[in-house]
Amino acid sequence: MFHNAKYVAVFPETGIGLAAAMIEPRTEAALRAIRRLLRAAEIGERQLATATGLTPSQLVVLQEVSRHGETTAGRIASAVQFSHATVTNLVDRLVERDFVRRQKREQDRRQVWVSITAEGTKALSSAPDTMQDRFRSRFESTPDWEQAMVVAMLERLTSLLNADHIDAAPVIDAGPIDRAGPI
Repeated sequence: MFHNAKYVAVFPETGIGLAAAMIEPRTEAALRAIRRLLRAAEIGERQLATATGLTPSQLVVLQEVSRHGETTAGRIASAVQFSHATVTNLVDRLVERDFVRRQKREQDRRQVWVSITAEGTKALSSAPDTMQDRFRSRFESTPDWEQAMVVAMLERLTSLLNADHIDAAPVIDAGPIDRAGPI
């Protein structure tokens, strides 16, 4: 409505134009919403770390291993859309914590299989509901038109923040994906 107008009306007591007065609260509301998302991700990461000692990315990999019982790093990378190198680093961290184990098969010693341990299963059972899980279930239950609108808005937001060139995996995790532990 006010796209090209500098001011539609000026408030004499403040000297602020109507269009400017309307835009500022929207900018502040948008910034507050972004901040709430960042804080929610941070709080969720702390809750996950407290309950399991895992990062969100480590949890995603552990869940994928659990889903298949036994799988390879390449299959995990494909399923969770992380790079093979990232999955290898995350599996290294999970092996260190005894959440998964690596094994080579006698038939083909080149391929390494990853399987969940009892400790890994225990960590999964104590993991809280994550922000990512809540988003996924709620987002997938919204109508297609609304999903498209949300994706378009988020892509536009990343563009406005000059973040559209940043490579990102489909996981809500504020830190580096393959870090050793929670921030």
